[in-house]
Parts: sequence; structure tokens; C-alpha cells
Amino acid sequence: MKLIIAIIRENQLDQVRESLIEAGIARITVSNVSGHGRRITEEIYRGQKVIPTMVSNIRLEIAVNDEFKERTIEAITRATESNDGEMVGSGKIFVVPLEECIRIRTGEKGNAAI
Repeated sequence: MKLIIAIIRENQLDQVRESLIEAGIARITVSNVSGHGRRITEEIYRGQKVIPTMVSNIRLEIAVNDEFKERTIEAITRATESNDGEMVGSGKIFVVPLEECIRIRTGEKGNAAI
């Protein structure tokens, strides 16, 4: 099992959700987050350079069985590429091993709980 964490731009959420649903992945967790990576934009405010410290983004968390890992990554990548191509600050995808998953209601564990 894997936990796929994707940080994407706010304007990409609908496209990514649709792409995931088309790929057969319907269970996702979405959070609003702030942060910054390499992309740092300078703005002029009242005649002075200001570098905003945080940029609003969306964090997706998707728990998948191993056979869905590549399909999930491809769905996210495809949806975000169509939105802004190779633009700096397009986001990141992290794949983390998922040791255990337990469905609280039924007590199911492992692959069956996902």
C-alpha cells in the first residue's frame, strides 16, 4: 500500500479530481495548505520589493493499493500538465509506504480497508 501526497495549485483541483475519477480513483482527502518551494515571486508594494513568504496550494492525500500507484501518479501528472505545462511551481507528488490501513466502521485491515 502507498500514500500518495500531491501538492498542486488551487486552480488545478477540478481537473485533477476528474482525472482521478476517470482512472478509477474516487477516494481522496483534500486540504488547503500554504508553503513555498523554489518559486519565489517578487512584488512591488508601496515602492518596495516584497517577497511573499507563503503561497496557497491544495494538498491531496490518496491511499492506494500498490497496483494503483502508477495509475494515480499518471492521472495527477496528466491533469496538471494540461493546466500549466512546465511552469515553475506546478507542484510535487510524494509516494510514501503505507504500513497499515484500518477501516474504523468494520475493522477491516490492509488492502481491503482501502
